[in-house]
Amino acid sequence: MNHTMWNAGSVMNRCARFTARLLSHLRVMDFIRPISKMTRPLSRTYADVLVAFGTLSARSHQGFRASLKGLACSVVAVIGISLSIAEASSSEASVVPLKVLAAYQLTDKQYKCHNEIVHLESSWNIDAVGNKTGTNKAYGYYQIKNKIIKGKDYDYQFWMFWYYVAKRYGVTQYDEPNYCNALHHLKTRGWQ
Repeated sequence: MNHTMWNAGSVMNRCARFTARLLSHLRVMDFIRPISKMTRPLSRTYADVLVAFGTLSARSHQGFRASLKGLACSVVAVIGISLSIAEASSSEASVVPLKVLAAYQLTDKQYKCHNEIVHLESSWNIDAVGNKTGTNKAYGYYQIKNKIIKGKDYDYQFWMFWYYVAKRYGVTQYDEPNYCNALHHLKTRGWQ
């Protein structure tokens, strides 16, 4: 079962990276943001994106009962549902945009370290509040001790943490923040 989940997760990450690159080339990256706020299923969103760009607008041959567009929409819906199930929980659907953004910006090693940091800090809860009884409360995915982060979107939090980690823990050879150094610090000494 674990091997199957790992394979599903790997395929999901590759699909997410491909989708993110495709969407960024089409200059529709802003479309990803509303996914977490939509009430309709994630699979329907994928179908709508493809229909909007004319990818599924082929005509069927004579004699077919269903159009190719309808068949392609069904295939996209099945893929979307499969990706949603691979997430292991419908409550995690709101973290998809952050994972897509991170997958697009980071190498595999840094992506895994980034995801572990987010899991340890907030369990993927964008509205998480830490140190509730103390004077310096921490907010968001990364538990940043700054009130400006409270209520901000995932991308704002991602880029704030990106610059924080790059400044404090250095960058890799690919000019990305070294999330693995940050994770090591978190596990051994905690945040300062």
